[in-house]
Amino acid sequence: MNRQLLLPVHRTLPWGAVGAAGGAGLLLAALTRTGETAEQLSLPLLRAAVLAFALGLVFLLDDPARHTTATVPTPRPLRIALRTALVVPAAAAWWTVALLLVPPDVRPPVGDLTLEAGAAFALAVTGATAAVRFTEATRPGLPVAAALLTTAVLALLLWPERWALFVPVEDERWAAAHDRWGVVLAGTVILGALCALEPVRRRIRL
Repeated sequence: MNRQLLLPVHRTLPWGAVGAAGGAGLLLAALTRTGETAEQLSLPLLRAAVLAFALGLVFLLDDPARHTTATVPTPRPLRIALRTALVVPAAAAWWTVALLLVPPDVRPPVGDLTLEAGAAFALAVTGATAAVRFTEATRPGLPVAAALLTTAVLALLLWPERWALFVPVEDERWAAAHDRWGVVLAGTVILGALCALEPVRRRIRL
């Protein structure tokens, strides 16, 4: 049954939004190849590129036919898992290209930055999953994108220094910050899995 679902689900994915966000992100990553300040700008530009692509992923669960498909026998967790699985190869390919656009001599540590990217992408998909779980919206992508962008800005401005996440490579807190990114990623995945579950319907007692 999963194979029979793949093609119809693939056709309904918002590839336009994901592609536009990915293109914007790659343009940001390409800016690291210009100017004498590339070394100072490579990390913030890559983080901005990650955010741009994540803003495209929030549209992953947009489905105008959502209330029609809710009655099909395929459970919601499987439908969400299929959509996510189909976009993972595209996200991996995009991230590879984004990293290759950055000159090797100014490229931040790939493993640590990949952890940041994975957490950001997971946050985007989890946000969309939560919107589907707790609202009746058929296109929750736009409000979730606004919420994600607002959260990113507020985190940069207000996040406590002792739990810093966005630190420069030369900062002594770099390793500790990425331990926190690992916690963010794990917690986001767990929350996303919980939000993907079908809501419990109360039984009507007569």
